[in-house]
Amino acid sequence: MHLDSSHDELVAMFAWARDRALRWAHPGGTRGPVNVDERCPHGTGEGVYLPSYWAGYAHRSGFYLRDFVHQAAGAHLLGLAEANLTMARRFAASATAEHGHRPVWAFNFDGSYLSIDYRGPGEFVREVPAVFELVECLAELHRWTGEPAYVHDPVLRDYCANAIMLPATARGSGIFEGVASYNELSGEPLAVAGDGLAAQYAAHLAMAALARARGEDGDRFEARAAELRRHYERDWKGARGFTLDGRPVTGWGAENSWFMPLKGLRDDAAYLDYVDEQAAGPGRPVNVEAWTYLPDVFFRHGRPGTAWRWMREIFNARTAVHVAGGLNGDYPEVSFTLVSQVVAGLLGVRPDAPANALSTLSRLPPEIGWAAVTGVPIGRGSVAVRHDGGDATTLTNLSGQVTYTWTAAFPDGSATTREVPPGATVTVVRG
Repeated sequence: MHLDSSHDELVAMFAWARDRALRWAHPGGTRGPVNVDERCPHGTGEGVYLPSYWAGYAHRSGFYLRDFVHQAAGAHLLGLAEANLTMARRFAASATAEHGHRPVWAFNFDGSYLSIDYRGPGEFVREVPAVFELVECLAELHRWTGEPAYVHDPVLRDYCANAIMLPATARGSGIFEGVASYNELSGEPLAVAGDGLAAQYAAHLAMAALARARGEDGDRFEARAAELRRHYERDWKGARGFTLDGRPVTGWGAENSWFMPLKGLRDDAAYLDYVDEQAAGPGRPVNVEAWTYLPDVFFRHGRPGTAWRWMREIFNARTAVHVAGGLNGDYPEVSFTLVSQVVAGLLGVRPDAPANALSTLSRLPPEIGWAAVTGVPIGRGSVAVRHDGGDATTLTNLSGQVTYTWTAAFPDGSATTREVPPGATVTVVRG
């Protein structure tokens, strides 16, 4: 995949993110060490790697659930669809009755449990939001790929059926017993947190889409999502979580503050201002990988200028030292998410691969006159998209076999739908 633009920094950002992310990938059959971590730098042996990629600390030999679900869209765009499905199935298969139907947190690249995070069936790292985010991730990957396995594979289907029944609560006694929030460094004994509830809400909407893709009723999942939203609006009243003894927790909590707008659980403008102010000021997390969610928050809510500012800040911080050692740019989530934020964020590409369809929406800020990306994989083909500001969009169907139904949307709310046959180039002008 290649990007051209009138904005040199965007070109450099995308090229760096693409090339850096691909360096984290492992073809299936690669041999390498397992159980490498900061306490065991040489590992405990060697394994044959699955098709996979680094998702977590670069000094550990594996992939982590939280990182995977946030990197998967970028990985798909970079041609790592096989790795995505393999890794998703590995997480899903680990959510056994013995594990309380919760997935194991981290795996070696050969598919074995990463020992630093797994001590036994009752003692492994788990964080509530990730259980639900995996359901949402499967629906997202189905939209990008049209791969039937995301809907019909019994391992993935059983995982979703079990996960959606779990509560968004935890004992809050430590990551090896299970915690309610991704903000594990806060030390707050939360029974339920905003990021867990928001992820549960989004998972029900994802389940509705997956059910309908199987020809089943999705309305019940949407109804449950609506119930969760009403519960949040009625009972939380500004809280971002509740302690084990039922006390509401307010103020800033990083992930358990910004996941509510990230997942669509709330959308008020004043709260978005608050998230931006806190994350840019006194509440800024020390770890860059936490920042990588912020562009997604603001793209979702129609604030592309703010999203672009955060993308630039993340990119420019890549040469700074990471809190866990190494450089920020050596944390894989940084590069993978920048790839997806350019394509799905700035260029507004939203796929519907099962229907051979897609939509686009230019979110280019004024300083980016035009941008064009080539080789965006959607289902059985790929496309090229060019935006000239917010006034004109061009789609080229690079596939030799798929006719795409394309909806070109514009910032003023107008939209035009065209059929784009194989090899064709179509330009739609606003108005």
